[in-house]
Amino acid sequence: MPLLRLDDVSLAYGPRPLLDHVKLDIRRGERVCLVGRNGEGKSSLMNLLIGEIAPDSGAVWIRPGTRVAHLAQEVANDSPDTVFDIVAGGLAEMGRLLSQYHHAAAELAHDHAPAAVTRLSELQHELDTRRGWAVEQRVETVLSRLGLDGETRMQSLSGGWRRRALLARALVCEPDLLLLDEPTNHLDIEAITWLEDFMAGYQGAVLFISHDRAFLKRLATRIIELDRGQLSSWPGSYQDYLRLKAEQLAVEAQHNVLFDKKLSQEEVWIRQGVKARRTRNEGRVRALEALREKRRRRRDRIGLADLKLEEGEKSGQLVFEAEKVNYRYGTTAVVRDFTVRIMRGDRIGIIGPNGAGKSTLIKLLLGELSPDSGRLYRGTRLQTAYFDQQRNLLDPEATLMESVGGGQSVTINGRSRHVAGYLQDFLFPPERLRSTVSTLSGGERNRLLLARLFAQPANLLVMDEPTNDLDVETLELLEELLLDYQGTLLLVSHDRAFLDNAVTSTLVFEGGGRIGEYVGGYSDWKRYQERLAPQKTGPLPQDKPARPASLPAAGKRTGKLKKLSFKEVKELTELPVKIESLESERLRLNTMINDPAFYKKPPGETAATLARLEAITPELEACYARWEMLDSQAAAAG
Repeated sequence: MPLLRLDDVSLAYGPRPLLDHVKLDIRRGERVCLVGRNGEGKSSLMNLLIGEIAPDSGAVWIRPGTRVAHLAQEVANDSPDTVFDIVAGGLAEMGRLLSQYHHAAAELAHDHAPAAVTRLSELQHELDTRRGWAVEQRVETVLSRLGLDGETRMQSLSGGWRRRALLARALVCEPDLLLLDEPTNHLDIEAITWLEDFMAGYQGAVLFISHDRAFLKRLATRIIELDRGQLSSWPGSYQDYLRLKAEQLAVEAQHNVLFDKKLSQEEVWIRQGVKARRTRNEGRVRALEALREKRRRRRDRIGLADLKLEEGEKSGQLVFEAEKVNYRYGTTAVVRDFTVRIMRGDRIGIIGPNGAGKSTLIKLLLGELSPDSGRLYRGTRLQTAYFDQQRNLLDPEATLMESVGGGQSVTINGRSRHVAGYLQDFLFPPERLRSTVSTLSGGERNRLLLARLFAQPANLLVMDEPTNDLDVETLELLEELLLDYQGTLLLVSHDRAFLDNAVTSTLVFEGGGRIGEYVGGYSDWKRYQERLAPQKTGPLPQDKPARPASLPAAGKRTGKLKKLSFKEVKELTELPVKIESLESERLRLNTMINDPAFYKKPPGETAATLARLEAITPELEACYARWEMLDSQAAAAG
């Protein structure tokens, strides 16, 4: 028996229906991902399920007694309550008791009045009776996993941290049906990984909206697509959906071609001369009218956005160079001994927990902040375009046309274009161009911000979480645009798939202000960390790997050392030559991949080069370890 059911539901805002007589059911244990283009009505469907809006027709049924929790896409909570109060509030009466106990304990710490002691004792007894301590532990666990401070006032938090708190509130009550609208937005990778693990073992039903491909690939057991007012169900994984959807679109396109051909033939027939009109079949006329109506009601699939970027003049070859840069915020080291060289055409991903200092690093590089010590050089002829994840550059009361530049035209790669036509490339229809920004969905606002950003000439593109709320098709187009971009890219993102596809190297905040530089995207860095995990005891290895921790030093080996054999002597003689060859090969490969033209080569060639570069480091470490062991054994044995 399903937990939730939609039966012949319709919903429309204006002339275009968001839901057109749709049906849906969700059962316990399912993890259903709702996908669709920005503006198709996914968030409206969520609001329909929780009763915030009513359908124009049809019925929404939720099984009696079902506990439902919801995380909205947009967060607006200026409550003066603490984060603990907000999260515990998801537990109804038990949450109220826990909040009262929490405040009573804090009050008793400052005031030892008998009344305070009595009140705390009463609350403690009630929690004992109702087994509330296990529930409190659940609250504390969720707070800890999402990095939340329970004592902080909700109104003092940024939008991203408020979203975390409301996510914690939805998770803590362990509902039968969990409705999550873009749950990974504003979460760092560690929190996203924890959420994945939590949802993978969740016993209830989950309906979630997400465009994080790595997230939904791991979790979704069924895909529900909202497309042109219709819901379609695709059992299986996200990969199954992609394959089957491509096949369905091909069939649909073929049917439309045949339909349009038949309609065209009938239109030619009806427009023949007097003879044709005298002899025409009235049934055929009625059939033509039915074809016209069917064509009128057919909603063609929205095309892909046509993203183009106004590139500025070439910057200098060297864009940024930092040498032992340090920056502190109070007593906290945000950036420590940071050294890097960024060349024109580099695409750099920046990874780290929320609050680690990613925005601070960008401000240091751009000159908005000055380092406490160290040397920081900025290249010449830099033209910077900045994508702000908070969308502060958009005025909610401005129209779409005003938001792009205020004028009637924009210049893209030397060509002047009318703003209306330019915005249509970003999938904004003509009838919406005079709508205000406040009427747009989260994904549409991000698309508008991209349109504004790409209309500026820039040879340095700085993007802070650009993937939030964008649909998958737009994400993939943005990836292609960035791969063809000839300027320099600094990308802050927690979208693992986007990082893998868009950047050539990563800067990773590793704690204590340390920032490591790695070749490749997120997956390359993750594999490198996993390979080093068993032996990582200090600083990361540099060009010449340090002595492995497990290798005993010369003169301290236990037992009797035997003399080297002839084969071992030969190996000891040949190892320095092999090490030098591997070092030269690694240097050559690093030079190749740092060339902006490298990633324009055939995918098979680039993949083989990256795989070889990844394999060289462990091979070098093994050679060094073997050489040191044989050298130590030879020295000890005389």
